[in-house]
Order: sequence, then C-alpha cells, then structure tokens
Amino acid sequence: MIASFKAGEKPDVADPASRKQLLTIVQPYANHNGGQLAFGPDGMLYIGMGDGGSGGDPHGNGQRLDTLLGKILRIDVSSDTAPYRLPKNPFGNEIWAYGLRNPWRFSFDRGTGDLYIADVGQDEVEEIDFQPAGSGAGANYGWNVMEGDRCFKSPNCKKTALTLPVAVYRHGHGDCSVTGGYVYRGKIEALRGIYLYGDFCSGRIWGLRRVGGKWQTRLLIDTPYAISTFGEDDDGEVYLADYGSGTIFRIGER
Repeated sequence: MIASFKAGEKPDVADPASRKQLLTIVQPYANHNGGQLAFGPDGMLYIGMGDGGSGGDPHGNGQRLDTLLGKILRIDVSSDTAPYRLPKNPFGNEIWAYGLRNPWRFSFDRGTGDLYIADVGQDEVEEIDFQPAGSGAGANYGWNVMEGDRCFKSPNCKKTALTLPVAVYRHGHGDCSVTGGYVYRGKIEALRGIYLYGDFCSGRIWGLRRVGGKWQTRLLIDTPYAISTFGEDDDGEVYLADYGSGTIFRIGER
C-alpha cells in the first residue's frame, strides 16, 4: 500500500487526518513485497516492487506487463488528481521499468541524476543495475530470464533487449542478499562519486565507479553488521542501519 500524508503544524510531523491512499498492490506471497520510495530528478515518485515472492518467480511477474509486481513504478503525486496522475510512462500505465526480482534498494545520484538499482538474486548472483539520467524508460532488467549475469530459466537464454547489470557478485564469503546504497557526495574526497552498496548477510561494503567507460568495484570494508538499508543526509554523507541491533552508523574515514 502506498499512501501520502501532509505535514502538520510542525514540519517534521505528519498530520494523520491528511492520509490519502494512493495505490494498493495485491501480494501473492509473503516475501519480495516492495520497500523503496524515492522522488526522481523529474519530481516523479518512483516505487520499487518485488516480483510477489515465493522462489523463481512462479507467475512470471518480472517479465509481464499486466502486473505491477517485479517493476519500478513511476507516478505523479504533485497533482490534485485523485489518487495520482499517470505521467508519460512507456507502457501507458504505472510501469517505468521491469524484469526485477526484489529491488533492495534503488537511489538517484544527487550529483548527476543517474539511477542505481540493487536487485536481490535467487540462488547465486546479486546485481547492481544502472541507468544514466534521462534514460531507462521501458528497460528490462532480465528477471526471471536471467539472474544477474547468468541465464536462469534456460542455459541458452536470449540477452538481447535486456539491460544487463554493471556489477555482480556471487554468493560466498557469507554473502547472500545485496542492499543498495548511494553515490557518495559528502566530504570524504576519496569516496566522492563512488556508489556504495553492501550485503545483508556478510556485512561487506563495496564501492563501484565508472573509470574510462569501464565499471570498477572493490571491497571497502568488512563490517559485522546486517546491513538492511543505507541513508543519505542533506550534506551527502551516507549512513547504514544494522538490522540486528537497530543501530544507525555513519560512514567515515579510517
């Protein structure tokens, strides 16, 4: 369920009486039920939706265009049109991009407007997807034809017309589930312009950047935390949350 609230007399406190239900999406299973909202550089609200759960996407939701599951959705909530207005999306509905298993999580680079999506894998591969600013309408990220950079349903799957990940990693070293972060735009010069992401199970954090047209990734730190999410403040500093303890940490210099 996607809902909106207006701020009350205090700008940091919502007025419960202003609640407006925008969108409800029926979930067939108990996992992969969404969990990311972000306003894009275009002012539109982007919504990350998992494929509906279970294993292997049994209903093929990732590749279907008649369901909102397994997608990035895009709606306009700035209008008084109830409950929202549909912008000019590629398929004439809420769908902006498709072929996702469980986008956890996505973010826009505050410096460039580029979109980064961390999509959780099934059995073997975790992936990072990328779309330059101003592009990405109708992109197919491949699930469940592919899992990361490997064919999932058939060993000879067709990769044409798919938007392939710019970075992947295999399960191992305790890794099991990617958690997407942000492109760092804070005060630490060595990290500036690097996309930070981690793994929920291992606590490892990587940095990803494009150098000379090629993507390079490297392990930055091995933490003991169950990284469930990252956050970004007004100064471009990046934070992470430890699911186990409920503690929030700020990424800083050693």
